[in-house]
Amino acid sequence: MATRKNSSSHSGGSQRQLRVGELIRHAVSDILSQGGVHDDTLAGHIITVPEVKMSPDLKLATVYVMPLGGRDTGEVLEALDRNRKFLRGEVAHRVNLKFAPDLRFRADERFDEAERIEKLLRTPAVQRDLKHDSDDE
Repeated sequence: MATRKNSSSHSGGSQRQLRVGELIRHAVSDILSQGGVHDDTLAGHIITVPEVKMSPDLKLATVYVMPLGGRDTGEVLEALDRNRKFLRGEVAHRVNLKFAPDLRFRADERFDEAERIEKLLRTPAVQRDLKHDSDDE
């Protein structure tokens, strides 16, 4: 009997996890962009939600956020945590799931990582190696 390998280990989640994560991402983005949360810290920031990762049982949603320009990330995360119950309730109204998942907020650090790699690529040592490689061709 052949066993089917779980694709979630390679793609970051099953199709259902990815689909539910995307629905929650849209819901949280809409709530934040429409000023649905009455919090001065959140009102003073434009917040992007580039990704939501769901646990396999769909009971936990890790919401990755980034304030515009990366300003005050810690304060924004604290404000989101303070308003977690409200946001969970709003998500429950907008996304038709059997159970509303708990929300966990994390800073999206992909932009920082991309910038770090870009800086590395611009260093003289890497530029020299790249030039050396192109001369060999």
